Order: sequence, then structure tokens, then C-alpha cells
Amino acid sequence: MPIDKIFKDDASEEKGERARMASFIGAMAIADLVKSTLGPKGMDKILQSTGRGHSVTVTNDGATILKSLHIDNPAAKVLVDISKVQDDEVGDGTTSVVVLAGELLREAEKLVTAKIHPMTIIAGYRMAAECARDALLKRVIDNKENAEKFRSDLMKIAMTTLCSKILSQDKEHFAEMAVDAVFRLKGSTNLEAIQIIKKPGGSLRDSFLDEGFILDKKIGIGQPKRIENAKILVANTAMDTDKVKIYGARVRVDSMTKVAEIEGAEKEKMKDKVNKILAHGINCFVNRQLIYNFPEELFADAGVLAIEHADFEGIERLGLVTGGEIASTFDNPESVKLGHCKLIEEIMIGEDKLIHFSGVEMGQACSIVLRGASHHVLDEAERSLHDALCVLSQTVNDSRVLLGGGWPEMVMAKEVDELARKTAGKKSHAIEAFSRALVAIPTTIADNAGLDSAELVAQLRAEHHNEGCNAGIDVISGAVGDMEERGIYEAFKVKQAVLLSATEAAEMILRVDEIITCAPRRREDRM
Repeated sequence: MPIDKIFKDDASEEKGERARMASFIGAMAIADLVKSTLGPKGMDKILQSTGRGHSVTVTNDGATILKSLHIDNPAAKVLVDISKVQDDEVGDGTTSVVVLAGELLREAEKLVTAKIHPMTIIAGYRMAAECARDALLKRVIDNKENAEKFRSDLMKIAMTTLCSKILSQDKEHFAEMAVDAVFRLKGSTNLEAIQIIKKPGGSLRDSFLDEGFILDKKIGIGQPKRIENAKILVANTAMDTDKVKIYGARVRVDSMTKVAEIEGAEKEKMKDKVNKILAHGINCFVNRQLIYNFPEELFADAGVLAIEHADFEGIERLGLVTGGEIASTFDNPESVKLGHCKLIEEIMIGEDKLIHFSGVEMGQACSIVLRGASHHVLDEAERSLHDALCVLSQTVNDSRVLLGGGWPEMVMAKEVDELARKTAGKKSHAIEAFSRALVAIPTTIADNAGLDSAELVAQLRAEHHNEGCNAGIDVISGAVGDMEERGIYEAFKVKQAVLLSATEAAEMILRVDEIITCAPRRREDRM
């Protein structure tokens, strides 16, 4: 029996060189795809789905682009995953991590061609990554003790993060908003308490931050438009049974009055339920399901504000923010935890009426209302703001910051180069390659801005030979500039995550020497 009959007919395998080539090419293609979105002058991509409605997304957020791609190449999937993890873990740096991993593989490919064993390359990369991280640790800035300086650090980080996004024109405005919102969280990284509401109309500049909670609902008819010292019951229960609507049930009656009696009984049941709810001593009832006119009347008579169809994600958040819990049975009022807030009122944003809860139990809650030209702009603005909020909330906990603009990469590259000179054996080639891959990030930033990257990176490298230099690429003036003066800062946590994830992903793809694609299941097998 010939050896290749181990697998089913349609299964394919690729060995050694071919497998490695396939995985390198896939990974590099993905890196090249998002490369053009890196940096302040990065471009956006339009993603159009082929599904119903042909929805269009315009974005330059690395994770969003990669999440939406359907990829066949297994190595490319590894890169998509690291960008997702980067997004979940620290929120920003999703493009950088993919570009760096792609560059590491590009360098590794050259080394493999030069007959250096993948394991040697991996060992070299490992040493280089350690060394690069230590180089950053030596140069971090930490202003945790000085509140004023720390706030300005956060502002700079937020502005640097927003710089490469759609919000770059009004970055001061949005950075202020993001920093205020994160300071309210008082060190928790739970971004649930910051609610983002998107309302088309107006320009991005009209966006604002509001304390408390805004619910995108209208207030029912004939109900109080303003309640002070609200006690809120957040519920998930059916309030729609005051009519006979029992489908498929057969009721034999001998006159219409009987039907009326049945309806009356239903109505009584509803009334009991409403009274049970009112027994909690509340003046605001928020329900996740719909409320019929009759119970709505009863609530209005009792002067209770009833809100139906509170949006699905929103209701969890409303419970969290007001300090209440979601109830679904109302028999024992003492066990139900009510939410509280100082004032509920109706506000107008653009053309829409919304309900504003202010002075809520959980002091850290706030709402950011985004205005913009269209849904696409708003979605992208939300993604950008989310990145900034993630980075800031991480930085509040781990207050170490670095300069940005390609500066950290140059610092790391310099140290790694020195390590390569000290290392004996073939590993030194891999370590040198690692430093070349790091330099690819400032190179890409310069390329995307249409600058002469070779010239700039050479200048940067020369500058960095002086101790304690702060040079990075200043994309605005198109030259090498002092990053500290320009106020371009990044969070240490983000850089560290980029460095370690990219190295591990590259390592994983390097270890591959065979790709086995299993045979597709045939349709008729299932009979």
C-alpha cells in the first residue's frame, strides 16, 4: 500500500519547504493588508459584506478589519487571532501587533533560506524579545504620584491613540471626554459603566459627555416627565395580558357576557400584578418587555413612570448603574433590590427625546453621546473612542508610559543590536533579524505618511546613539522630532503586549513544517 493512501482521497498535505512557504506567505499577506492603516496618516478600508443588505463598514481598526475577513490560510488565522486578543486585552495596538509579527516572519524566511534551523531562529527571537522588553522597562516614565502630571500623561496617551483614527481632527475634545470618563471609573477597567449613544446628525464636534445614564427611550403618554429621588424597579416581565389572546385554546361560551367576564378576569389579574409592583414603593418602573395601554394607565394614575422595551444590553447596564437588580417576580418586595437616582427627566438630543437618569448610585457611570454625519462615521467614532477608553483604563492601573512615534521601537532595536554583537553562534543572525523587524514599524509609519522612510529611519538610528534621546518620527512636519515636546505618548502595557504577542505568534508559525488539510465530508455519506 503506497504511503500517501493514509489520508482520504481529497485530503492534501504539504511538507517541509512548501508548508513553510505557504504559512509565511499567508502571514505576510495579512500583515501587508493592514500595514497601510498604521500610524497617524494611515488609510481606512471599506469592508462590504456579501450578505443581506450589503452592509458597509469603513474602518482602520486592525482588529475590526481582520475580524471581518474570511481567511483560508491557516497561518493568516493565527495573526487574526493575535489581533483579536490584543483588542480584548488592551484595546489598542491591533495593527502594530500584526505588522510586527509579519515582519518577524519576513526576516525568518530569509534566515531559513540561508539554512538556519527554525529552532535556532526561535531561540534567537526569544532572547531578543526579552532584551527588547528590558530596554523599554529601563526607559518608562511613571507619574502616578503626581496627579496633575498623570492627568496630562493620560491626555497625551488619549491624543496619540486618537491620532491615527477618524477622531484625529477633534482629538483634544475627545481626549478630554475619554480621560474624564475613565477618571470616573476610579481605577476599575469595567467599561460597562461608560455608555456610548450614537445619534446621527450634527458633527463629531457636537459630541459630549454626560454624567449619569441616558436611556434611548421615550416617556409614555400622560406620565410624569420629571421625577426627583427616583426609586427604580428594573424588571423583565410580561405586562401584556389584559385581553384574551390565548391562541389555539377553545373556550365554549353561551353568550358574549361570558367573554366579557373572562376579559374582566384577565384585567383583574393585570391589576393585581400592577398593585404588587406598586407595593414596592417605587416611582419608576423599567421593563424589558412591552407594557399594554391598560397597565400603563394604572402606572400613570399612580404617578409612576413606566418605560417599556428598555433595550436589551441597556437593561443590564441600567441595573448595574442604578444599583438595582432585575426582578421578574413581585410577591415579596423586601427581597427585591431597587435602583436609585436623584433625578429622571426627558432631554432632547438632535431630533430625539431620551430619558436621562442623573445622580445615579454607581458614581462612576456616565454616558458619551456621539453625533456625526452618518451611521458609518458614528460606528467608526465609537470604535476609536473604545480604543482610547481601553488604553486609558489600563494605564490608570499600570501607570507606566513611554514616548510614541516609533521611539520605543528604535530604543528596542538599538539594545537588541548590541545583544546580537555579544551573542556567539547562529543565534546572533536571528537576533539581528529581530531588530530589523522592529525598525519596520517606524518605517511603515513614515511610508504611510508619504515620507522618505529610508532617510528618516537612518536619521533616527543615528540620533538614538546618543544617550537619553527622545527622537521619533514627527509625521506632521515630516522630519525627525522630539517626541516629548510633541506630547506623543503611549502606554507601556500596550507596547509590551504588542511585543510579546507578535513574537509568540511568529514563533508558532515558524514551528510549522507540515500542513494537512482534511478531506471535505461528502454529502451522500450522511444517508
